[in-house]
Amino acid sequence: MSSEALVSEPNTGRRVRPWRSGRWILPLLFVALLPAVTTRINASDEIQFFAWLHSWTFDRDVDFENEYRYFVDAGPGRNPGFIATFLEMTNEAGRRPNFAPIGSAILWLPFYAAGHLAAGLTGGITDGFSRPYIAAVAYGSALYGFAAVLLSAAVARRLTGANGTTAAAVVWFGTPLLFYMYVAPVFAHACSAFAVALFLWTWLRVRERWSVGGMVALGLTAALLPMVREQDAFVAIAPGVDFLRWAWRTGRAQPDGWRAPLVRAAVGVATGLTGYLPQLLAYTALNGHPGPTVLVSRKMTWTSPHFLEVLFSPRHGFFFWTPLALVALAGLVWLAAGRTAPGEDAASRPAADRRWLALLLLLIVALQVYVSGSVESWTVAGAFGQRRFVALTPVLTVGLAALLPAVSATRPVRAAVAAGLAVLVWWNVGLMAQFGLHLMDRQRLSPADNAWTTFVELPARMPGLVARYFADRESFYGLPRE
Repeated sequence: MSSEALVSEPNTGRRVRPWRSGRWILPLLFVALLPAVTTRINASDEIQFFAWLHSWTFDRDVDFENEYRYFVDAGPGRNPGFIATFLEMTNEAGRRPNFAPIGSAILWLPFYAAGHLAAGLTGGITDGFSRPYIAAVAYGSALYGFAAVLLSAAVARRLTGANGTTAAAVVWFGTPLLFYMYVAPVFAHACSAFAVALFLWTWLRVRERWSVGGMVALGLTAALLPMVREQDAFVAIAPGVDFLRWAWRTGRAQPDGWRAPLVRAAVGVATGLTGYLPQLLAYTALNGHPGPTVLVSRKMTWTSPHFLEVLFSPRHGFFFWTPLALVALAGLVWLAAGRTAPGEDAASRPAADRRWLALLLLLIVALQVYVSGSVESWTVAGAFGQRRFVALTPVLTVGLAALLPAVSATRPVRAAVAAGLAVLVWWNVGLMAQFGLHLMDRQRLSPADNAWTTFVELPARMPGLVARYFADRESFYGLPRE
């Protein structure tokens, strides 16, 4: 046998080489696009996430005043809103506030250390702020985003039996994940997609046996979710429901059946709390208590008054900015209804189990919509797209992977589907260009105007814009030049 590993072809059981499966395309695309990573910090959220790194490693404290003043002097924080919030307000402990949890900073630490090494070896400034540090973090974030794409493809293959490579690539380029990997990578969203994809991948492997070792892994990956983005904690509810279902069935099967579920539950909870301890300590040091600042809780209305708007409003509604999500969610509904593609071997996973898992993924979507609709700042003003849903990258990949085989039975249909997906991807890319060039209202979409610009004006301008992106990137995304 050749030394090259073999993989299973979805739904057929045949063994094929990786180069024939198409999975090599994703790494090739990632490497080719590395020069597109923007190595700068431009927004207040990015400053907050990055500030943890500098404060930990250089100052050994949680006093962010010097970090904030640096970015005000350097430019990114030089606006009245940032100054009023971060250099004039204080939290309940009398410190300058930081609304960002620490998970992204933890994930970035190895890259930040590499940046420090690079700065020292090249004779650069080793102050924790210079270009090598920020560049290293930006590339690290892009790498985590790509890991999310790979894990999403693996989750889709495991759950649907279909090759998830195409679906993962389309979701990568057709959703705001692309923006937060390359244009604004020092936001937490690429890391968020990674944390959620890692957790779902771990869950699908653990749930086959719910072993003690598996519960340790699940607890640790669950702890990472709210440490990267607090609302991602809601993702853990669906696997929790799955575990309770298994525990109920196991407990009723035999007299001492409850022992194993209780032990495993205790292990999972204990591991999760232990893994989350660094965040609790960070909260306590910063806010004076083991929780987010009260300034955050004031922004929440738990009746979710914006539940529908966060999906359907032109003001950053998810389906307006990312219509691909509608297609992917339709695939999840298809899967939950027990549908299979023509010729698909449903025996690869019992149909009832697939329906159950699809319902749990839909629950994850509903919970993310609920918490996003509960936030006062639900429009994420000034940001690209409905960025709070970047965490749904693996869920959307599963839905698209489930739907594509079902709607691509014949060659003409496959061509039509490919064209439709290309339109949805180009819509995302076109909005990114309009957003960066200030050709649109960043607070509210005008679908007709945005469509005209995207599909009529931009194709002819795109080669020049790509050249400008690499030659004069500072002319994009930031405030218009005076």
